[in-house]
Amino acid sequence: MTLILLSCLIALLGAFVIYVSAKPGSCRFSRSIHVSAPPERIFPLIDNPRAMNEWNPFVKSDPAISLTYSGPPSGVGAANDFAGDNRVGAGRAEIVESAPPLKVVMALRMDRPMKCRNRVEFTISPRDGGADVTWEMTGEQPFLGKLFAVFVDTEKMVGSAFESGLADLKARAEA
Repeated sequence: MTLILLSCLIALLGAFVIYVSAKPGSCRFSRSIHVSAPPERIFPLIDNPRAMNEWNPFVKSDPAISLTYSGPPSGVGAANDFAGDNRVGAGRAEIVESAPPLKVVMALRMDRPMKCRNRVEFTISPRDGGADVTWEMTGEQPFLGKLFAVFVDTEKMVGSAFESGLADLKARAEA
């Protein structure tokens, strides 16, 4: 009887591992907001890591976060290393593409809680006397990320943080 139970548990565990492994190998999170300000007013709030971290929900969620800036103040090469609590983690965000006043692309390297590399892209599209701002993050989804997503709605978790940050960006740009 014990052998049958053990065999069933091993089969269930194997099925679960196969299920997790079959999940998509990449992730994409995206949110947009309309800002009643010109792209020229919005762009510097994204293209400068210090300015961005004034509204960045991931930074704001940990008052004790450690931030170290390097490179130029804005544009390609501007970067910040961060080390925060378990919700924030630790890593580096560096601007790798800057096309004023319409686009900023960052390379995001996470060292903890899970190692990963993501592409973060902000696009600013002029519309109706203001601009639509889109915040998008894409990256590979390793096995641990897939496993985490089985238990946590990562789309909702990351998406709600993006929405909060974009609302703060909007308030700052419109002020």
